[in-house]
Amino acid sequence: MHEDAERCARAVKARDARFDGWFFTAVVTTRIYCRPSCPVAPPKVENMRFYPSAAAAQQAGFRACKRCRPDASPGSPLWHHRADSVAKAMRLIADGVVDREGVPGLAARLGYSVRQVERQLVAELGAGPLALARAQRAQTARLLIETTALPMAEVALAAGFASVRAFNETVREVFGLSPTELRARRRGPAGGVPGVLSLRLPFRAPLHPDNLFGHLAATAVPGVEEWRDGAYRRTLRLPHGHGVVSLRPGGDHVACLLALADLRDLSIAIARCRRMLDLDADPVAVDEQLAADPLLRPLVRRAPGRRVPGTADAEEFAVRAVLGQQVSTAAARTHAGRLVLAAGEPVPDDGGLTHLFPTPAALLELDPSALAVPGARRDAFTGLVRALAEGRIDLGAGADWAEARAGLAALPGLGPWTVEVIAMRALGDPDAFIPSDLGVRAAARALGLPATPAALTGRARAWRPWRAYAVQHLWATGDHAVNRLPA
Repeated sequence: MHEDAERCARAVKARDARFDGWFFTAVVTTRIYCRPSCPVAPPKVENMRFYPSAAAAQQAGFRACKRCRPDASPGSPLWHHRADSVAKAMRLIADGVVDREGVPGLAARLGYSVRQVERQLVAELGAGPLALARAQRAQTARLLIETTALPMAEVALAAGFASVRAFNETVREVFGLSPTELRARRRGPAGGVPGVLSLRLPFRAPLHPDNLFGHLAATAVPGVEEWRDGAYRRTLRLPHGHGVVSLRPGGDHVACLLALADLRDLSIAIARCRRMLDLDADPVAVDEQLAADPLLRPLVRRAPGRRVPGTADAEEFAVRAVLGQQVSTAAARTHAGRLVLAAGEPVPDDGGLTHLFPTPAALLELDPSALAVPGARRDAFTGLVRALAEGRIDLGAGADWAEARAGLAALPGLGPWTVEVIAMRALGDPDAFIPSDLGVRAAARALGLPATPAALTGRARAWRPWRAYAVQHLWATGDHAVNRLPA
């Protein structure tokens, strides 16, 4: 979109927050870059330059606006509804792959050479993987500077910088202030619970929280997830240790409390929470397309901004999807809770969280005969766990959606329903569709839509690439706990 200067300029003049994260506006006279909705009076059009990423604006010598904080914009929805190599690279960078494995590690995961990855990212985003990772480190540093009382040397290490000098130079270059000056600008001292980071997760409005948080709460696995005091809480398995997150729907943001065993996992934990809540979606684009169908229109108008509940751990969700085949939500929670007690890793918490969900390797060591499920489902569980433990199926941030679907479908006991549910909530494919689901078919019949899978699939072609969102609207017509916020 950044190449359409006229459209970008109109969005800036209107201070349209819907385009935050889609592009960034740099002002040549001030050498500052902003988000489109910046409250400062818009500059003259001839002084505007548009960039596809914060990293590209930074590389061009612009620093972040102190008013609108463009580095903290919602992420571009492009990287979450596309399946090409650039989108996969962006998801992997957000998940910390460059910081942990370097650019060669990123290229290896994508199946390209380092040079090819550099060329593709620069062509579309105006910056290579190192610059994109650097921009992410700068944002992590800012969060730690403003929300903790950590010494700057510890902030530098936690944000992923190789040295305090590199940390100081980057912060000054990106924000126009030294780390000490940035901390002095925060409103009031760092407070709250010691060791817990308090953050605000932005999103593009509107956001309908009922089915989003309702689904996570109603399907919560005991010990791993809970709804407590108006917030969804869960444990997180992260590269350097564990974490506990609390997420509470607010007005223009989701309030996030994070307790991490290792602060180096901060940006990764935030990225996973954003994916779990689908916070980088473009609800206006989704709703406009779905509302074009006259039979879906009343549902969309009744609940604009409906999101697709995701997951913080794709492998965990896949295991739970298999356990939940053809059983009630309560039974699925019970089965998963037994696995947690048998093979999960204990974690400390002041609430009701007790464990991390077991890894596939840990589940592989369990005696499958102990599972109180039919034999066919035990075989499906064992086959999936082994494939995940051996790395034959990749469900991670950079997974190829088509390959993952094919790998899952080849396993015994995983039919189209299970594969598409995993694609929808674990892989994050916005076009995943389950026309055979009983709830979807019942809702379709009640609305006057075709109810047979084949006919419904034909009608749903007009909903692409947002069929997963259409499924949420159809499910929401039923009276189930997943469709409402807990009391």
